[in-house]
Amino acid sequence: MLNESLGIGPWQWLVAAVGALMVGVSKTGVAGLGILFVAAFAIVFPSTKQATGIVLPLLILGDLVAVFSYRQHMQWSYLRRLFPWTAVGVVIGFVALGRFSDHAARLWIGSIILAMTALSYWLRWRRAAGAALAGGALQHWGVAAVIGVIAGFTTLIANAAGPLMAIYLVAMRLPKLEYVGTAAVFFCLLNLFKVPFMLDLGLVTAASLTFNAMLAPLVLIGAFAGRWLLTRINQRLFEELALGLSVIAGLLLLR
Repeated sequence: MLNESLGIGPWQWLVAAVGALMVGVSKTGVAGLGILFVAAFAIVFPSTKQATGIVLPLLILGDLVAVFSYRQHMQWSYLRRLFPWTAVGVVIGFVALGRFSDHAARLWIGSIILAMTALSYWLRWRRAAGAALAGGALQHWGVAAVIGVIAGFTTLIANAAGPLMAIYLVAMRLPKLEYVGTAAVFFCLLNLFKVPFMLDLGLVTAASLTFNAMLAPLVLIGAFAGRWLLTRINQRLFEELALGLSVIAGLLLLR
């Protein structure tokens, strides 16, 4: 019955299970997996818009584990600067997504994934070249407003604001733990803020929540695995793989 209501079969269940593990790992360890699980869910579900609602509760669960783990390192000044503008972007995304056909949503999500992946590669190139991002210029409220609105729009449309926020927070030159703690609280509040909009769009349903409940243990396993893996693996290699697969997934969505 659940399979019929969501329109999925055995192989979609398998991909969703792997995606749920990646949700957890990305929240507490290998952040580069974030774009990959967004792309995976968007590809395997019959409705691309439906996939954005299905992923949301799993993201919130991963966020809660990340907040519990890193909340003491949160820097509230960045949250106050960004969140009001991000909320505006969510409202814009809500209005836009309600007018999209599923095909148009697929094209938007594919484009957003490719754009966010390109931003991630650009940030890596800047780091490798030893170039410093203009943190001072990014302190201006207007820059925070633009980034916040775009992040809100992309997270409502495709749950894909991670790379953009990474660029901003890295440019602020936050120490590692303060970066992780600030991002954890920011995305937790942002994803909770999105829930009423997803409910209104009919993208979070009783069937999807049942599906989420079945995948929740995998998110928790992934979250604890992410904490363990963070200091034991070559994160650069894992993120390169995740970004490379995301490019492929984004291109498949544009077909």
